[in-house]
Amino acid sequence: MSDSSRIKKIRGYQVLDSRGNRTIRVKVETYGGVSDFGDAPAGASKGTREAVELRDKDGGVTEAVRIVDSVINDALRDFDVLNQLAVDRTLLKLDGTVNKSRIGGNTTIATSIAVLKTAAKSLNIEYFRYIGGPKTRYTPIPLLNILNGGLHAGNMLKIQEFIIIPKDFDSFSDALFASTTIYKKLKDLITERYGKIYTALGDEGGVSPPLEKTRDALDLVYTAIKNSGYEGQVYIGMDAASSDFYNDGVYEIDGKKYSPDEMIDYYANLANEYPILYLEDPFNENDFDRFATLQSKLKNTIVTGDDLYTTNVEYLKKGIEKKSTTGTIVKPNQIGTLSETFDYIELAKKNSIKIIVSHRSGETEDHFIADLAVGVQSDFIKTGAPARGERTSKYNRIIEIERDYGLEYYGKRL
Repeated sequence: MSDSSRIKKIRGYQVLDSRGNRTIRVKVETYGGVSDFGDAPAGASKGTREAVELRDKDGGVTEAVRIVDSVINDALRDFDVLNQLAVDRTLLKLDGTVNKSRIGGNTTIATSIAVLKTAAKSLNIEYFRYIGGPKTRYTPIPLLNILNGGLHAGNMLKIQEFIIIPKDFDSFSDALFASTTIYKKLKDLITERYGKIYTALGDEGGVSPPLEKTRDALDLVYTAIKNSGYEGQVYIGMDAASSDFYNDGVYEIDGKKYSPDEMIDYYANLANEYPILYLEDPFNENDFDRFATLQSKLKNTIVTGDDLYTTNVEYLKKGIEKKSTTGTIVKPNQIGTLSETFDYIELAKKNSIKIIVSHRSGETEDHFIADLAVGVQSDFIKTGAPARGERTSKYNRIIEIERDYGLEYYGKRL
């Protein structure tokens, strides 16, 4: 072990995320003077099985910072940043709980990311190359949340995200720039119909027009695609985040109440009317069976689990057994360490489940998940609209990787 990779000091910082909330940043420094940082993002819509964030009563993270400066710094001093597994196992041992509730999943993930980034820097290689090695050959397809409902908006829509998916393009750059054209066209449509005030941006950069029904939102997005000249190349996705509108055994959406079985037909009808390639969390987080029934009906749609799995191998195994989905969201902060994240991705890939590396609604300007998505050869990356610096930093990073390393666009493979 050289001094360039041996940990000298680990320090925590209380910084701001994209919603103006406080979050934790962790910096790792080696004896050789190499250092890098990791940030913990935060979600608004969360699965109940996610790793627990350690927060003060006022919402701050001063206790998390204290733990980094003392407990984690003392435990990991002299560890090799190149030994990610040993570092992450030590973090798990320090916490000792199933859901990271003792020292906090936000604390562990920020530390885990900082260690990996410092390791890559100590070898003077790109983060994505350190993660994936020479196997990295393509860039992921972006899923761009351009219209918001649910907990991400102030309108009456229940579906949380309406997404565009630029699939049939020659490069990531072409796909992204086409998406920006659609995004601007959508804002023009909303300005014409409802007024410019409704083009104000939500947490993830999407717009929130005064809509009540799902079809109204889909019509707007589909019209923006057609008016931009990209019909047939750009598809539609939805993140229902349905646990947020599921109460007492029924789903309340579009001013009506639907039983779980009626929701199967609800989604199937939408998929027949619109080019819906992707559907995330269509049922509450415990309904593995109806996920499976819907996926069996929608052969051309990637039914995807987020709250269903929370980047946890235990729940993914259950989904695999029941054939619940053909896609899974990957959010490292849901599980708390990168080693656990890599185990999760490996299990999904072995079972032909598509990977969607995802941001959270509360992000920072760090573009690490872009490198993560390329490094693990994710099928998709989900990181918001093509707006707001904490979102565009991820997209711009992939453009940089594509140009510098000549990677192929995965859209041509899907």
